[in-house]
Amino acid sequence: MILRQAEGWRRDGERDGVAYSIDMTGQVVLVTGGGRGVGDGIVQAYLEAGADVEICGRSTPAALREVDGRTPHFTAVDVREADQVAAWVQDVAERRGRLDVVVNNAGGAPYARFDAASPRFHAKINDLNFMSAVYVAHAAHPHLRAARGSMVNITSISARRPSPGTAVYGAAKAALESLTTSLGTEWAPDVRVNAVSCGLVATPGSADHYGDAEQYARVAATIPRGVFATPLEVGQACVFLSSPLASHVTGAVLNVDGGGEVPSFLQHTPNA
Repeated sequence: MILRQAEGWRRDGERDGVAYSIDMTGQVVLVTGGGRGVGDGIVQAYLEAGADVEICGRSTPAALREVDGRTPHFTAVDVREADQVAAWVQDVAERRGRLDVVVNNAGGAPYARFDAASPRFHAKINDLNFMSAVYVAHAAHPHLRAARGSMVNITSISARRPSPGTAVYGAAKAALESLTTSLGTEWAPDVRVNAVSCGLVATPGSADHYGDAEQYARVAATIPRGVFATPLEVGQACVFLSSPLASHVTGAVLNVDGGGEVPSFLQHTPNA
């Protein structure tokens, strides 16, 4: 069964009629960096769909996401190390007996001007945001091919617009989008490969990054929809792309950005 009936929810948390959720019961989903932030929302979405979820990170999360008494299984892995990634993927496949979906979510970058940061710093940012996905994809491919599964890469609006202060992060995400389209072709028809391009997402660290409530609201106003995405909204897009409802979608990049960014010239247009 692909769909199952569920209660609908509005953004304010109140019930809003009936919705339909995707049923992924019995499927094994691997999420890198699934212990916090956007990764936590991705894990929540797959758990709510009924999937068995495996996550990794360099350190054990303070708390694991729980849905109906079910939590993901955590393994300590540095995704910048190819050998650790390969061992983890093999362990998951052997313990679970299959691997249906991989979500390359691990990533991020602190603000640092390009000329002020060291080459070593830039290399680490690229390793985390791009090479980690390369390592995971390489290790997971035979298992995904056996399951006729799919891979979803988490990219960013920074891949297609200037990213001052996080230039290598933006470049790495652009590379990840290119990898997505190439593998979508190379791995077809056995494995589907897609990406979710995130705009601004409300995570526990967002307020610290963007400032107080007033400044946060100003930033949200630059988004056509007027709000930041929630991590769960990103996760729901991943579930859709990895489900049979997206069976003819591969090599695609799905924007989950609330409409992107309002063009700056509109701020100076009297009729805007």
